[in-house]
Amino acid sequence: MLVGVKEAIFARLGCQVPGPYSLAFRYRKAEPAVQYTTTGLMKSMNSISSTVRPANNAGLMSFTTQCRWYMRPVRVIYLTIKTVFFRRFLSACRIAFRRFFPHMTPPARRALFTVVLFFAVCAVAGSVLQSRVGAQSAADESQLRDSLKTFTNVYALVEQNYADPITGDKADTAIYDGAIPGMLRVLDPHSTFYDPKAYARMREEQHGRYYGVGMTIQQQNNKVYVVYPTEGAPAFRAGIRPGDMIYAVDGKIVSIDGKIPGGLTSSDLVAKALKGPKGTHVQASMLREGQPKPLVFDLIRDEIPHPSVDLAYEIRPGVGYIHLSQFQETTAQEVITALNGLGNLKGLVFDLRGNLGGLLSQAVEVCDHLLAKGQGIVSQRGRAYPDQVYTATHGNGGHTFPIVVLVNRGTASAAEIVSGALQDHDRALIVGETTFGKGLVQTVYDMADHTMALALTTYHYYTPSGRLIQRDYAGVSLYNYYTHGGEQPADNVNREVKLTDAGRTVYGGGGITPDEKIEGPKTNRFQETLLYKDVFFHFAPVYLANRTVDKNFQVDAAVLAEFKKYLTSQEISFTEADLNGVMEWLKINIKSQILITQIGETQGLRARADWDPEIQKALTFLPEAQALEDNAHKVLAQKAMARNEAR
Repeated sequence: MLVGVKEAIFARLGCQVPGPYSLAFRYRKAEPAVQYTTTGLMKSMNSISSTVRPANNAGLMSFTTQCRWYMRPVRVIYLTIKTVFFRRFLSACRIAFRRFFPHMTPPARRALFTVVLFFAVCAVAGSVLQSRVGAQSAADESQLRDSLKTFTNVYALVEQNYADPITGDKADTAIYDGAIPGMLRVLDPHSTFYDPKAYARMREEQHGRYYGVGMTIQQQNNKVYVVYPTEGAPAFRAGIRPGDMIYAVDGKIVSIDGKIPGGLTSSDLVAKALKGPKGTHVQASMLREGQPKPLVFDLIRDEIPHPSVDLAYEIRPGVGYIHLSQFQETTAQEVITALNGLGNLKGLVFDLRGNLGGLLSQAVEVCDHLLAKGQGIVSQRGRAYPDQVYTATHGNGGHTFPIVVLVNRGTASAAEIVSGALQDHDRALIVGETTFGKGLVQTVYDMADHTMALALTTYHYYTPSGRLIQRDYAGVSLYNYYTHGGEQPADNVNREVKLTDAGRTVYGGGGITPDEKIEGPKTNRFQETLLYKDVFFHFAPVYLANRTVDKNFQVDAAVLAEFKKYLTSQEISFTEADLNGVMEWLKINIKSQILITQIGETQGLRARADWDPEIQKALTFLPEAQALEDNAHKVLAQKAMARNEAR
């Protein structure tokens, strides 16, 4: 099952999102896939800011899948059909396409064949679903055949008569980015088609690891930069730094503008060149600020983890802080490990800002570790399959502590399941902004020998109290749906009302409403200019070109003087009033990026978390979370007593 918000929409709309602890909008590409930095929805869909800027590259669909026991009959039927005659069907279709569309170019035939295959899978899935809810009429089947015939005729006319030849990637683009998404878009915002590239990326993201050298890279102005090397990975151990510009990989020059024959002409190709089997060698040449010639690094590829817990530490004596960026196969164990590493906690700030979701199973396991045994976590309700209720099967064993969950408009899907379950059982105080409101479940149907897939919405999610998580999308454009997530209605008159275990009022039908609001900082034009130009990212290598710093580094007057000089060199206009108006924000952005460049990403993220006004505000709600926890214990004790008396 899929639980996550579709990040790819931002790339297709020409937009990009900011990151979790920073206001910087940074488009990050890891070796196996494009990544966004973590925090907020527009952040993300990722956080403290809600502004967007154009992006030049396609985004990563970060959805992940799982198949529940009640889906097995569907899978069995589908796989049986595929194994018995699917290959013969594909072969017959290819022969028919060559016969009836002889004038089409091979790419055009392949693209059209994909559409037919797509509709075939839809038909199989639809047939299975219809068998659960009622037979499909002959008129419906006839209409489907007529529609498919009309589509193939239209595509054939376009391919034969369009002003420009439909060659190269144009045919695939017309199908993958046009016809299929256009059809799914009229159903709901989250049913998705994965073309081969997107499907491969999704699978790598799902596993939380890949083989490569461990670099997150970013394309800017016909150059490809290292955003940061993964700590402990081959690139990090070799001394590659954020801000290094990739000059060549295994002798192939990076030439985004295509002026060098045989060069690597995109960050996708650079990422692909850096990946490879574990134990193999790759040579990466870097241009670094202050170095007269390229630095050459001989790297040995290894398994690279991509943890979902990107920061966990004791933010105050006895108080832990965990930031969770997504839900993947390793998430629950990562959270448990982080909690165990924090020792005997007196409180926890659980930061889910910018968490777009992921695997349902991992959301359930995280809740299972925090809730009492037997408490409900989430339920799925659909048209074609039995309802499914998930409960805590192991529980926390009585080990509890006050929890403050920090959310924003970029908190979605699986992260909303966790937030809603903890809120309904009065196990945590939810603070921040209203979450995105993504409560649709997608079932994934593999296609073409597991090289493509259709993710079709089949369920709705409900919290333990019965609240619907999904926000209403009727009559809302796709752009507005994704850019206005988490917006609260003017009043609660027409909202769904439910009660928590302790009788507190909570609202449904549009994400998770926080118990206490924390407004995210707003940026002015000067800040947006600095973020758009990635000034802090590019300043750090310049500052460190002839000096080093340690973890105690502070931004003083001398550092600010260097920063002003850099702004002038980049022809970025500013006044002293501009600087003084956002001085603390400037200092933390300079400090965190310099620490990331010199020491590593964890040190920079920790410095930012220590400053983050939202996190600091969340800490002040721990006494309220303690009172909520104490009351929850009383409610549980009363219910247990009532059950015993009933016996």
